[in-house]
Formats: sequence, C-alpha cells, structure tokens
Amino acid sequence: MDTHPWAPSRSAQLHAAAHQCADAALMVRPARFGYNPDTAATNAFQRPDPTGDAAAAGRAEFDGLAAALAGEGVRLCIVEDTPDPLKPDALFPNNWVSFHEDGTVVLYPLQAASRRPERRRDVVDAVIERLGFRVSRLLDLTRHERDGRYLEGTGSLVLDHRQRVAYACRSPRTNESVLAEWSRELDYEPVTFDAVDPGGTPIYHTNVLMSLGERAAVVGLEAISEPDRGRVRERLENGGRELIEISASEIERFAGNVLELATCDEALGEYRVLVMSATARHALSEASFARVAACTDEVLVAPVPTIERLGGGSVRCMLAEVFLPA
Repeated sequence: MDTHPWAPSRSAQLHAAAHQCADAALMVRPARFGYNPDTAATNAFQRPDPTGDAAAAGRAEFDGLAAALAGEGVRLCIVEDTPDPLKPDALFPNNWVSFHEDGTVVLYPLQAASRRPERRRDVVDAVIERLGFRVSRLLDLTRHERDGRYLEGTGSLVLDHRQRVAYACRSPRTNESVLAEWSRELDYEPVTFDAVDPGGTPIYHTNVLMSLGERAAVVGLEAISEPDRGRVRERLENGGRELIEISASEIERFAGNVLELATCDEALGEYRVLVMSATARHALSEASFARVAACTDEVLVAPVPTIERLGGGSVRCMLAEVFLPA
C-alpha cells in the first residue's frame, strides 16, 4: 500500500474494548481464487486439485456465505478483488488488516510475497465509507517483511478483547518480536505457545485451532504442546468462558475456524451469530455442537469446500472483523 491520507499521525488513546463480537465484517470477493503453492509449504490444510473451475467455485461459495450472513442481519462491506495482479488468497483479508474499537487500523506483514498485493488502500477506504469506521491511527507493521518477520493478522492472533489477551501459536507466519510490538501498541497481553498437527507440523495459524466468542472458547488443546497446554488452559478458563475442546480430526476439518459476530434484529434486538462451515458442522459430535450452540443465539452453517480444500482456510478466514467505534 502507498500513503494513507485517512490515517492521522497522532496516536489514539487506548481503552478496553467493550465487545468481544464485532459489529460488522469486511469480505473480499475473489476474482481469481485458486491453489497457491507459495503458501502451501506452511499450510498443511491446503490440497491441490487440478480439476474443475476453482475460481468460479470459490466465487459461488463466497456468494453463498455472504448471502447467508446478510440474511442474518450481519453488516458487511464486500469489496471486489482486482483480477490483476493474480491474488489467489484475496478472499482471506483478515490476514492483512484489522479494525479495532479504538479506531486503530493495523496492516500486517505476510509471509508469501504473492499475497502482499492484497493490501489495498481502496479496501480500507470502502470500510470507512460504507460502514462508518472512524480511523484514529494506523499501525503499519509491514516493514517487518524486509527482515523475514511475519504476523498474519487474526490468523496469527486469536483475541480476547474483554481480557485484552492475544493468543498466538508460534509458526513461520507468527513471529514473537512482531507480536510483542503489536501487543505493546494495542495494550494486550501476549500468550504464546507451540501447536502441531498429528504429523508434527506446526499449525500455521492460531485461528484454525481456537475461537473465542462471548460465552464459549473453542480450542484444540491436544494440538498444543504439553509444556504449554496447562498454561493456555488456565488462561482460557480465567476468561470466564465455557471451554469446549475439539480433537485433532475436528481441527483438520475446520471446527476451530469459526467466528461469532454481533447483529441486530427488529424483533429480537441484539443477538450473536456463530458462523461455521458445513465441514466443521459435520466434524463436530452432536454433544459438542449442542454445547457450542447453547453458547450463542444462532449458528449459521455455510458450505465452502473448495475454499477449504485449495485455500486451506474456512469461513473465519474469510471475515475481517470491523469493530465500529462507539
């Protein structure tokens, strides 16, 4: 991205966020979605599939999720991807930008050079104009790319906004020194840990094994290394949420890659919607799903199998939360 005329130079005064669930979300409709070999080296969830029209299938799945969210009253800012340059992962904007309740916009360093063109000033402008987000400051961390240090947004970070805790599993895409800078700037406590899949490969993003909502913490504790597991469990329990554990097989099928959003209905008033993929829903046992559903007002299930298979991410990755300043 080039200069940022919408970002004043003064620092915003930090304050505790009042809400865990965002009021709105940014989505980027893909122009040329597909398998990205540049990201596959660190994302074991990706599966190449040369058959079919991935771009068309990705757009159809995106449109289905966006329509379902809109049907639930979730406020969305949908921006079209540009066909050039090629950006196969453009529908995962939460890795490069986040919008915070104090008016802070954060731009993040991405590991794959092929993903960096996703950072577009017009996308941020659209959030400002369409959702009424008021920018108080810009925190631009992208300079760390020059030194091979990365922090991929709310893929790398799972945030407890009430307790101001940032959970992060170490991986090639999540650098502790960048995390430390982010935590100082936004006044969060970093909680880092190691997590691996059954084959011993580091899990590339924290948000595939953990999700924090208003009343529930969904987490794959068995994937977290034994030296770290008890500490992470204790910190999550101190957050006052119901702890719902998922297995390694459920992580692999994106049961941790879910997101709770806030919305409003004329009849029901304020309520929360937990968004998950059809893959995640089928992965959860009936008992686990019942516990998850009991901790929210509505569960929205959307099929995104092509995006999951080729992109290695699910519905949570497709949603960049927008916390509208009070």
